[in-house]
Amino acid sequence: MKLNTLKPAKGSLGREKRIGRGEGSGHGGTSTRGMNGAKQRSGYSDKIGFQGGQMPIQRQLPKFGFTNTRKVEYKVINLSSLQSLSEKLGVDTISRDTLIQNGLVSKNDLVKVLGNGALSSKLNVSANAFSKSAIAKIEALNGTATVIK
Repeated sequence: MKLNTLKPAKGSLGREKRIGRGEGSGHGGTSTRGMNGAKQRSGYSDKIGFQGGQMPIQRQLPKFGFTNTRKVEYKVINLSSLQSLSEKLGVDTISRDTLIQNGLVSKNDLVKVLGNGALSSKLNVSANAFSKSAIAKIEALNGTATVIK
């Protein structure tokens, strides 16, 4: 024990001031909220971006860019990941459901297989999309690359 580590016992320093419990408490009347305006009312919450009536920054700046609403986003899986998964499970067929069960993709993801890595055994893979190099490497070992919708 050292002098610089000493602290008062818990609860020994008195209580916090209770607000709105009469004038004698020193926090009665307006209950520390000030006199008038929205901030003194119950239910007040500061709106996001509110700058005291000044035009908010998100309305001062122009919109820009383009968002393609028809863009299809895939969760990418490399051949090296598929090879290690097939060795771990001891299977030669890998489907989208296999990837979901093993936590590589979620159930709402579209899966695209990319050709990074090397295959050492025949694999039958079904996914939503394949790169050209992935198809070439899978078919080089007499495997199949099946596109599912």
